[in-house]
Amino acid sequence: MEILDAYDLTGSYRDAAELAGCSHHTVKSYVEARAGGGSSAGPVKRSQLVDDYLDKVEEWVDRSKGKVRADRVHAKLVWLGYTGSERTTRRAVAEVKAAWRVGQRRVHRPWVTEPGMWLQYDYGDGPLVDGVKTVLFVAWVAWSRFRVVLPLRDKTLPSVFAALDVTFRRLGGVPTYVLTDNEKTVTSEHIAGIPVRNPHLVEFARHYAVTVHTCVPADPASKGGTESSVKIAKADLVPTEANLRDAYASFADLEAACEAFCELVNGRPHRVTRRPPVEMLAEEKLRLHPVAATPFTVAFGTTRVVPANTPMVAFESGQYSVPHTLCGQTVWVRVHGRGPDEQVVITHVSANGPVEVARHHRATPGTPKLDDTHFPDNPEGALERTPRPKTTSEAEFLALGPGAGLWLSEAAAAGTTKMRVKMAAAVELAKLFTPTEVDWALGHAAVHGRFAEADLASILDHHRQRPNTGQQRAGEERSLTQGTRSWASLGHREEVAS
Repeated sequence: MEILDAYDLTGSYRDAAELAGCSHHTVKSYVEARAGGGSSAGPVKRSQLVDDYLDKVEEWVDRSKGKVRADRVHAKLVWLGYTGSERTTRRAVAEVKAAWRVGQRRVHRPWVTEPGMWLQYDYGDGPLVDGVKTVLFVAWVAWSRFRVVLPLRDKTLPSVFAALDVTFRRLGGVPTYVLTDNEKTVTSEHIAGIPVRNPHLVEFARHYAVTVHTCVPADPASKGGTESSVKIAKADLVPTEANLRDAYASFADLEAACEAFCELVNGRPHRVTRRPPVEMLAEEKLRLHPVAATPFTVAFGTTRVVPANTPMVAFESGQYSVPHTLCGQTVWVRVHGRGPDEQVVITHVSANGPVEVARHHRATPGTPKLDDTHFPDNPEGALERTPRPKTTSEAEFLALGPGAGLWLSEAAAAGTTKMRVKMAAAVELAKLFTPTEVDWALGHAAVHGRFAEADLASILDHHRQRPNTGQQRAGEERSLTQGTRSWASLGHREEVAS
């Protein structure tokens, strides 16, 4: 524009070139381009040494699906006799890759779903709990965008079936189709690109009247809903420096965190629908199929009945503990793993679906596997007894305070004689002294094992005469620090001796 403005002012190519600081030939080209109704011509593309090898560069980029590096291309060109610089090669490879991507770009069409039709699920790496890595099971309903996140200990068939059953019951129905990856729990193998379904999954799908589909291998874009849900769940539930979440103390804490996460994401408006997923799910429930009344328990192992008063189940010559709240109920027991990592997994089916309640390593006969959290607090036994008064005199004695109870326990353990007489004497002494002082004296007598008749009165007299025995306090005029006065006469004594 400055060149054309200078030409309009002077009307001369050379004068305009002098004002604009360029060649008069440049001024002429711009003026002629404007007169022709077009813009100025761009830079002239000059021939380069790499032009003779562009066919090979395009071939290598196409064979590598646009992933070949420019340094590898330059090395191959040098072998073919190319003498240009690597900088020129990098520019040529970048242009060829850009052109290749334009032709290979994948265009996504928005997925308009029908209510009650599709559910997708996938897995994510969960946090460490007690040093063991967990798995996050993430399910996503396509129409309502409702999410269900459940923590699992592994991705075995029973765990996946239990998670799907809990998901269906939490949704309040079963969709028509379920889409997932080609895990071994779903697809046993591929023949000519056709997935062969796992027989156990076929039975599971028949039980719940649902059709299971799998996406194309290594193609996460075909189930982007769950991929995005897994990413969001991991960012919130797995402790990192970004979310400042503390490590989980137990698996129950992780389950509570997953429930809180689901309430959060399902209760707020979705960015696409502008409606909370929980509200849309209420509409979608009308299009879902009813959930089977009995869960699919074939894969959970064999059944065992928990005794009414002992939360232990016997399985293959071993005993394993379960939560005491399951006493009298039926559980399913199965084996997972092999060798030293072999575990016994116990599952309970409640109204909300199957839930894994215990997981133990293999037990040997006579050595049961116990989990302290499965048992309630132990009742008071013979080794731990609390004094309970049964007579008026006992109640008066124990009313003195905790020191009296300690004295009673220790004196009884030491086989002290005439304990009732000494207890009555302590109650009488409480009238001469204060109950607090007598309780203090009883506590000290119990600690030091002084249970004779006159010991309690002796302790009280000593405490009354010297209430601050054993306590020395430094004032402003006196210090507890050892002084140096004894060293002052050291030289004088030597002189007197001489």
